[in-house]
Amino acid sequence: MPKLKIAPSILSANFADLRGELRKISNADLVHIDVMDGHFVPNITFGPLVVKAVKKETGIPLDVHLMIEEPAKFISDFISAGADLVSVHIEATKEKSLEIIEQIKSLRAKAGIALNPQTPLSAVEDIISEVDFVLLMSVQPGFAGQRFREEVIPKIKQLRREWKGDIEVDGGINRENYRDVIQAGANILVAASAIFSEACREGKEPQVIIKEMKDEGNKVWH
Repeated sequence: MPKLKIAPSILSANFADLRGELRKISNADLVHIDVMDGHFVPNITFGPLVVKAVKKETGIPLDVHLMIEEPAKFISDFISAGADLVSVHIEATKEKSLEIIEQIKSLRAKAGIALNPQTPLSAVEDIISEVDFVLLMSVQPGFAGQRFREEVIPKIKQLRREWKGDIEVDGGINRENYRDVIQAGANILVAASAIFSEACREGKEPQVIIKEMKDEGNKVWH
């Protein structure tokens, strides 16, 4: 079975001190970077320059999640900037999804396919054998701080029954629900406010939150 990994999302980090924030998550397995373009999703976040800046400050692999239209136009820029894993949405790529997955892999990055909560697994059944990981959204993409959608749990279970690779889940994961997500079969957990914001409110360092999630998560990971 694949390894359990925690991927803090810098979407909830303090951008005025991004270098310091990255140091606080030094025990993370991945750094998750949500790229939004204002078209595929309503908000705008980061571009390749931010990925390049993050790459200079950490040796942790960068997990770049492209929530953008026409991702093929920008994949090379993001990988050149330092992306180690790149996921694109089936809703944005559609019939070009296999071509785009091959493009990512040809540039020596790991390729993932992402699905919105309402998108059925059948949408990726023709390409799943070609990807390195599947990213299941557990909120509607585009906004931070949303509540986890419980109806995604059966979807995680179904995918794990059918596929043995890495399953990443992104959206609303916190310390109240992450065990359920792991038990359902996910092994890469993206967490934003649970690691950055909640840690500040409780007077804990993000490394402590990450360690707790790993230690407790490994008890239920199978």
